[in-house]
Amino acid sequence: MVSGISRLMEKRVVVTGIGIISPVGVGKESFWENLQNGVSGIKPISLFDVSEYRSKKAGEIPDFDPNKFLGSKGIRHFDRTSLLVTAASSICMEDAKLDKVYKEDDFGIVLGSTFGSIDSISTFDMEALSEGPNYVNPMDFPNTVLNAPASRASIFCRAKGLNSTISTGESSGVDAIICASDFLRLGRIKVVMAGGVYGLTKNIFWAACKAGVLSGSNSAGGVEICAPFDKRRNGIVMGEGAALLLLECMEDAKARGAKIYAEVKGYGTSFNPNLGGSEDRGGGVRAISMALNGAGLKPKDVSLIYANANSSINGDRMESTVIKKALGDLAKKIPISAIKSMTGDCLDASGAMQCAASVMSINTGFIPPTINYKEADPDCDLDYVPNKKRQARVDNVLVESFSYTGNCSALIMSKYS
Repeated sequence: MVSGISRLMEKRVVVTGIGIISPVGVGKESFWENLQNGVSGIKPISLFDVSEYRSKKAGEIPDFDPNKFLGSKGIRHFDRTSLLVTAASSICMEDAKLDKVYKEDDFGIVLGSTFGSIDSISTFDMEALSEGPNYVNPMDFPNTVLNAPASRASIFCRAKGLNSTISTGESSGVDAIICASDFLRLGRIKVVMAGGVYGLTKNIFWAACKAGVLSGSNSAGGVEICAPFDKRRNGIVMGEGAALLLLECMEDAKARGAKIYAEVKGYGTSFNPNLGGSEDRGGGVRAISMALNGAGLKPKDVSLIYANANSSINGDRMESTVIKKALGDLAKKIPISAIKSMTGDCLDASGAMQCAASVMSINTGFIPPTINYKEADPDCDLDYVPNKKRQARVDNVLVESFSYTGNCSALIMSKYS
């Protein structure tokens, strides 16, 4: 007897479009070229004043011009997060050639967004408290609700079907793709744009800096560097951006003659009650095992891993352990790429960026490097593709995304055949 999950996975979900705005490039071509060449998007912050903080760098998009993608009409009251994701949705639709192919009711958006509205909420509330509620601009209120970015993008794209916001922290971008895939397999929607977004804001940066999780922010100081798996790592460097994948069932994509980039083969989610500590209590291993089982794959079938690694001391060590537990003796033979070494940790957007990169690896046969890798850590003893891209046959990619709050997600992206 075939189980419910097995029946669900029988329907094939494919990627037919990519929309990305990242610290290393806008659009899939620029994003991929710079990732392959190890170009870092981390630079001194210009969006707000950081003179009072020890940490002063981020994966920032300082020259982002939303008018180029959205025009000037109707976007005056969008906050940065909404502008980034709506621009990415425009790029994604153009890449997928999705103009008037589906009915508006058949088109939906699922977006990972947890942190992006906090700055808007804070600004709105401070104005209300200091000036009084009668003097707050009511047009700024929509930015204070968590689903504003997804709704703004849906209105722009005329997506009148599914509209959902996933708020599971750093794993929300991958979780959004998982949720969208399930809706497609259940036949509840025809086409879905899914991914994540985070716009860099002072409030989140301040909180991370005060908590001592940013590189160079703790009392010991140190060089401000994003160096996943390297022994010199001393904390994360933040980033920003938006990444969206256009997902359809294979039959529908073929019927409209769409270019199929890859297939969403399997996925798994779990919860790690350790809440971001230095040990994995099974959540990461369970998520990877579920993803492999859902895809019908064995560890030997994994060509490449896009790691969650964000240069945190405990997190990178824990992830290396998780990979070894989940994949056994083969773990040391599978190349691992940590693109956050170039983009920074883009929070909700990072997992979706990893998924976009996995699609590009499948289509080009290249693995981007983990840059800034100089000093090996005995606790991180796997193949991290240090500093130079590598050519390889890439059939099945494991994408890992772990949240500080304990959510663990894994997804298998595979070559379409």
